[in-house]
Amino acid sequence: MRGPPFDGNILPFPGSTAPRQVCFERAELMRILDLYGRMVAAGEWRDYAMDFSRDFAAFAAFRRTAEVPQMRLEKRPALHQRQGMWALFGEHGQILKRGHDLAGVLAPLERRLLKVVSG
Repeated sequence: MRGPPFDGNILPFPGSTAPRQVCFERAELMRILDLYGRMVAAGEWRDYAMDFSRDFAAFAAFRRTAEVPQMRLEKRPALHQRQGMWALFGEHGQILKRGHDLAGVLAPLERRLLKVVSG
């Protein structure tokens, strides 16, 4: 017995309850890791962590492994239409920058890197 003709739609398996997960796209992750590598070379950061959940993806950079993160970058697609899905948090949890564009949100860190290298 033949089934219905294939129409190109992909359907989940019945009973599958796998939650969706927010993640970084390849270009976003490459930009973040490029900045991380330059900060490591400048002696500012030594470790990083990533966290992925249904609501957000986060990248945190540490000066030392056992400390709180020196910075945390979050991607929250639910805020895309409001303040922007990107947010940069400082060492004490304060919001340093929000925006719709990753490059604009990373700009404060890029400027700090220029000061570290030239200083």
